[in-house]
This record gives sequence, C-alpha cells and structure tokens, in this order.
Amino acid sequence: MRVAVTGATGLIGQTLVSALRDRGDQVTALSRDADRARRALGDGVEAHAWPDPTGAPPPEAALAGADAVVHLLGEPVAQRWSDQAKERIRRSRVDGTRSLVQGLLALAADNRPGTLISQSASGFYGPHGDEELTEQAPAGDDFLAGVVVGWESEAMRAAAELRVAVTRTGVVLSPEGGALAKMLPFFRLGIGGPVAGGRQYVPWIHLDDVVGALLFCLDDARAAGPVNLAAPNPVTNTELSRTLGRVLNRPAVLPVPAFALKLLYGDMAQIVVTGQRVVPSRLNQLGYEFRHPDLEAALRDVLGR
Repeated sequence: MRVAVTGATGLIGQTLVSALRDRGDQVTALSRDADRARRALGDGVEAHAWPDPTGAPPPEAALAGADAVVHLLGEPVAQRWSDQAKERIRRSRVDGTRSLVQGLLALAADNRPGTLISQSASGFYGPHGDEELTEQAPAGDDFLAGVVVGWESEAMRAAAELRVAVTRTGVVLSPEGGALAKMLPFFRLGIGGPVAGGRQYVPWIHLDDVVGALLFCLDDARAAGPVNLAAPNPVTNTELSRTLGRVLNRPAVLPVPAFALKLLYGDMAQIVVTGQRVVPSRLNQLGYEFRHPDLEAALRDVLGR
C-alpha cells in the first residue's frame, strides 16, 4: 500500500513508518518541517511540508493516490495543562483533524484514500472507577474527554466517503517518551510508588501493540468507528508500580499524594489520579493477537530486563 502518515516523526509515528517499510509499503510523511522528517525517517520516505495543520489542509500531492492515511499529529497531552497548553492541545487535535478531513474530501473520489485511521485517546471516557470500558461506553465530561469527542467527530465526518477508524490509545509503554519515561527516573532511584492511593486503573499498552493494532486496522476492512488500543489485562496504578519496581529490582512503596501531582502537572493530574479500566473489546472481536498481553513481560521487553 501507499500510506500517508501525519505526525510521522513522533514516538508512535517513527515506529509505525519503520514497520510499514519493513513490510514493503510506500510511506509518505506529512510534517511541519519536511527536511527534518526526511532526516528522521531516512531514505525511501517521501516527505511533504504541512506548515499550518490547524489552519489549512495538507498539500494535495501528499494525499492524492494514497491507499490510506494514518493521522497521528497533535500536541502532546502529557504536559502541564496551562490555559495556553489546553488551547494548543484542543486546536492541534480538533482543528488539525478538521483540516486533514477537508483535504481528503476535496480530492476526486478516484484519487482519494479509501481508509483513514485517526489516533484518538482513552481520555474519551473521562474518570471512571473499576468499571470495564468497551467502545460502547459513553464519553466523559472533563477537559480531555471534550477534546477527544471533538477530535473524533472531525475524523468521522469523512466516514461517508471512506472507512474511518478512531483508535482510542491508552498509556503507551516506551522508555523514549510518554508516562513511563517520566516515571523511570524516580523508580530507578527507589523513590517510586503508587499515585493517589493507587486504586485507579491504567489502560497500558506496549508500543509494539500500538503499531501492531494500527497495521491491523489498516488491513482489516471491518475495523471502523472507535477501537480501543489498550492491553487486554488492565492493572491498577498500585499493580503497575509494584511490577515496575520488581522489573527494576527497586522498592516501589513510597506513595505519591495527589496534591504533589497537581503541583507538578496542574489539571493534567486529573487523568493520572482517576484513570480508566479500558478493555480492547473491538480488537478482540476482530481477532487481533496481542504481542504483549502481560504487564511484567511487556515492561521487561521495553526495558531490556
């Protein structure tokens, strides 16, 4: 296939591009800086500049003739949520997806990609207790849930003309970025532990399974609408902390109070202290086989332990 990828130089994007190329697909990257994308992704990847994702559609040449688009571009959610950061997150996710869909729908039908896989987030569900959340669960009402609802709505506007899947991704396990990268320094020093009581669930997933599920959704015509990208065995924050400590051979018993996270991350701490018990119901129904369904084995693989 020829696959266009936005956000191709990010953590998930670079791994996905490599996997696509390994299986013989042709990749076109859309990036604010095409030269940087070429340097990061190497020879053989066509790169097009998309300098203003929130204000204008991508160049037609980047999309025309592609079989599919994987849309990963957006401001990182895992940062302190100032008012300015919230606006950047909202605009990059909602307005950026609107611009992409405008570009797709402007193409002639015989030159338009047939599939759009648009990254979404498990934050769609908002705070929950220990209730299992399938794709049928309703949206939450906090800031991130509102962003995700708008983000998915923009992607689904293309569903009348092409197959659209919105992949509600959980906490990605990788030492190179995301929540695990922020946790590792503390746990390696032996000062990590459960956060805010530790009873909240963490919808974790290994980076390999994020990419594996994206490829699966690209290939399987039945994958449409919301698809949860989370491991089949969600764990509580306490279980995650204990398992990470065991893998690192470090104690992991020092509790982290909620107020400390709020001082560090502002309103973003809400998604850490509440959590969601997300289950990959749709992936299971479609027959996706997880490479890393067990947390300890997944952490050992990620950390080379």
